[in-house]
Amino acid sequence: MITPLILGVGSLGGSFLSPGFFIILIVLVMIFSLYAQFRVSSVYGRNAKIASRGGITGREAAEAVMTRAGISDVEITETSGHLTDHYDPIHKTLVLSSENYRGTSLAALGVAAHEAGHAIQHKIGYSMLHLRMALVPATNFVSRVLPVVMLVGFFFARGLSGMLLDVAILCYAVLTVFQLVTLPVEYDASNRAKAQLVELGIVGSDEMVGVKQTLDAAALTYLAAFVSSLLYLLYLLSARRD
Repeated sequence: MITPLILGVGSLGGSFLSPGFFIILIVLVMIFSLYAQFRVSSVYGRNAKIASRGGITGREAAEAVMTRAGISDVEITETSGHLTDHYDPIHKTLVLSSENYRGTSLAALGVAAHEAGHAIQHKIGYSMLHLRMALVPATNFVSRVLPVVMLVGFFFARGLSGMLLDVAILCYAVLTVFQLVTLPVEYDASNRAKAQLVELGIVGSDEMVGVKQTLDAAALTYLAAFVSSLLYLLYLLSARRD
């Protein structure tokens, strides 16, 4: 997620988002983003201490979910770091952090099943996942370009205007679309995870409270990223109208 940089963007006399109003909004979004990060950290930390009654590991849970879906060509690997879990659709690899790969907690099972949910999306040809995959190259490119544009505008152009403003708008448009597409992808994977964990008997219905809390908290971070990108895009478009 790229945190918006508040820079001057030329005259804003007739824009629909005044600088003062925008600053208030961005502060609120930053508070929401910080809350989302705090929420996922605290909820994950709490449920990572609650061992599931079944005692199976995150790796075993992910494997069980994928096996039931008929997936046998996805490798499950272990990686270092905290919450570095992800599914790589290009190499068909489900990567779990050590704490979730080996862990038997409610948090570990939720995260592992969530990533397996992405593997299921890939197998069935879930359209939003394929759209997000198609947007990745452009998103990676603008993520590298945008900081340069912002710094040039700040140090050399005394704000964004003209071509720099147009480039910034294009960058934020790509980021906003990517974040928007990410929302249904992540929510769908979480819904699949919740259903599979219960149906497979990996966790009991009473244990799903901890799993649901973990996955719902993680979803907040994606929502915060989308709102942040959208807000700054609207601000830049507002400046472009003048």
